[in-house]
Amino acid sequence: MHPFSHSSMRYHAAVLLSASLLAVGCGGTVSRAADSSPESGLTGSSAANPSPESGLTGSSAAEQLRAAEPASPEYGPATSGTNTGSGPASAGSSHGSSSGSVSANASAESGTPVSVHGALSVRGTDLIDGSGNPFQLKGISTHGLAWFPQYVSEDAFRTLRDGWGANAVRLAMYTGEYGGYLSGGDRTALENLIDQGVQATEHLGMYVIIDWHILSDGNPNQHTGEAADFFRRMSARYANRPNVLYEICNEPNGGTTWAEIKQYADQIIPVIRENSPEAVIICGTPTWSQDVDQPAGNPLNRPENVMYALHFYAATHKDGIRDKLVRARAAGTPVIVSEFSICDASGNGGIDYESAEAWKRLLKENNISYFSWNLSNKAETSALLAPGCQKTADWEDSDLTETGKWVRSLMLGQ
Repeated sequence: MHPFSHSSMRYHAAVLLSASLLAVGCGGTVSRAADSSPESGLTGSSAANPSPESGLTGSSAAEQLRAAEPASPEYGPATSGTNTGSGPASAGSSHGSSSGSVSANASAESGTPVSVHGALSVRGTDLIDGSGNPFQLKGISTHGLAWFPQYVSEDAFRTLRDGWGANAVRLAMYTGEYGGYLSGGDRTALENLIDQGVQATEHLGMYVIIDWHILSDGNPNQHTGEAADFFRRMSARYANRPNVLYEICNEPNGGTTWAEIKQYADQIIPVIRENSPEAVIICGTPTWSQDVDQPAGNPLNRPENVMYALHFYAATHKDGIRDKLVRARAAGTPVIVSEFSICDASGNGGIDYESAEAWKRLLKENNISYFSWNLSNKAETSALLAPGCQKTADWEDSDLTETGKWVRSLMLGQ
């Protein structure tokens, strides 16, 4: 999410609830719109762009949430960086042939990711599993739940686990964009979608991030009270779930400083700890979660089991951002890439394969967890599914974008 176009985002959408379930299909494209400015260089969240035709519906819990699609802004400021992270999937079966069939390449492990690795925690700069071994989350982020609810399902997540090698999913709950949690969205339906997603991952033995997707609202302190209420209830509901992680502020931006983020985090983390004392918490960092090197100089009051978010879009963020990741880890900061893509910061534009491979190497060398943006059929480069895809699970090669194919290969260790 780049600073330049947050203001250019237009949200002329309406969120509708209808009793009909979405049959199949991703018909319609939703733009990452909510994802802020074109320059923002970080996109993951631009989601708010759903198209009216997106026909999103999803689950029984969500009924049908629909929003008109605003112009697609870019996400996050420009900075350079490169990295690669990979590693074979922890569960799954052999992955697709040239015809595109998705038959996952399973890892040597038997059992689901959660049954094998248990509750996660943070030790030094590493995420570790229940046995104390370094562990890498390899995940996919949804687009905004309000706009693409049809992909929040056990069938979709099973496809990602068994066909792609994913062991985790991130549920992006937009806050400020129209139709988001704090901007006209149906909170009950949105929370039901989160519950549906958590239940699906629990059944599949996958990890899940509940993401408070700050984007156009810039400074998380704008909604401290609402965030505290949300995380108090979520952490109580999922207190005994070893697979649940919490991301408390997706991409602070608009000049929000680390001191301001710390002020917010120091209020929200204790709320979660009342119910989930050991859960891993992810804290965003300044400039659309690019300045991950800043927390080391002014630590959180309660840093135990907290990781710090770095987001990158490979065509925009290159050596400069990669260097920040390296400096942060050298200073003792545990880093997680909770959102990335291989195009530019707008979430659209061309793919930079060279920078993407550099990021891939960096992630792999440092065993850094990552989540690809985004599981949708929106007409933009960062979407993993082709705009014409009418499937909500069991995707073949022909259903994927070039980004989708690259990400699937990354997760399968290819």
